[in-house]
Amino acid sequence: MDRREFLTMAAGAAAFTGCASAGLASRRPEPDFIWSYLAHFGVNSWKDVPLETQDPNMPEKWLTRCCADHVRFDEPSWRRISGRLAKAGCNQIIIDIAEILQYPSHPELAVKGSWSVEKMRSEIARLRGMGFEVIPKLNFSACHDTWLKDYGRMVSTRRYYQVCGDLIRDVAEIFDRPRFFHLGYDEETAGHQSSHLLAICRQGDLWWHDFLWFVKVTEKTGCRPWIWSDYIWKHKDEFLRRMPKSVLQSNWYYGAGFDPVRKDGRPNAYVAAYEWLDKAGFDQIPTGSNWSCDVNFSGTVKFCDSVCDRKLLKGYMMAPWTRTFAIHEEKSMQAVDQMEAVIKARA
Repeated sequence: MDRREFLTMAAGAAAFTGCASAGLASRRPEPDFIWSYLAHFGVNSWKDVPLETQDPNMPEKWLTRCCADHVRFDEPSWRRISGRLAKAGCNQIIIDIAEILQYPSHPELAVKGSWSVEKMRSEIARLRGMGFEVIPKLNFSACHDTWLKDYGRMVSTRRYYQVCGDLIRDVAEIFDRPRFFHLGYDEETAGHQSSHLLAICRQGDLWWHDFLWFVKVTEKTGCRPWIWSDYIWKHKDEFLRRMPKSVLQSNWYYGAGFDPVRKDGRPNAYVAAYEWLDKAGFDQIPTGSNWSCDVNFSGTVKFCDSVCDRKLLKGYMMAPWTRTFAIHEEKSMQAVDQMEAVIKARA
């Protein structure tokens, strides 16, 4: 049985067993202006240090960043968060998939408790039924690909390209070929991997070769590639020259101040990047967070509304960087509250 046959069968099963799956799955909300929330379903994306090798008394912040051989996702907590998001005016959910899915083409990437295709399609249908556009995210940054298991150590090889292409096609079909597909691609530096067991960084032409390969594969599925834009911070001219305009951009910055110029007169790239991308004609969904302070999201919207062309500004994303655990629920709800306040004020 090939991938298409498997997914077709899965869709049929979901329609038969899911409470309203078929009808809701056919509803694909695509809001004109996006208010997006990044939800982490899979979490093996930060460190390649196995959880089972660590002292359980270590700080929780460290332990949640380690990779595990089982799913860590609190469904009741997510039900409460998603219900609150719908009331807040959020209209798009980005699902960071990672290890939570049993990929039809590569079942070896599953961990204990990984969801079947049927279960994922049922959740997509539930969220669409609540009015959300649902967008998949697979992070192919070498800094955030622990979920790829051994394939994450084969970056830029023939086998790596084959596997990554298979996964993109799997997910595009499972999500009914959504209009966007987030590829991650952030923080691929040695510094960001200083606490990893193995650091891998593509640089120069190899970074661009692989990135443009991912763009091509994604576009062939009918989805528009979407990435984190932080590569521009230290490669401005090269980024603006080589980045295809077809790629949707999400620069991110989580501080409280929004001065695009530092005190020493140099550009504050984290903030200035919003203007760089706008002036170069890129579509953007700027990203804020409550990860480091509680005024960043409102500040992001205020700043970008003032400097970005409204035709290029496609929406905003809240990325709280909380795992979907009960112990993180309060922080997640605070992020939703901040979204709601900004959405109401902007309206």
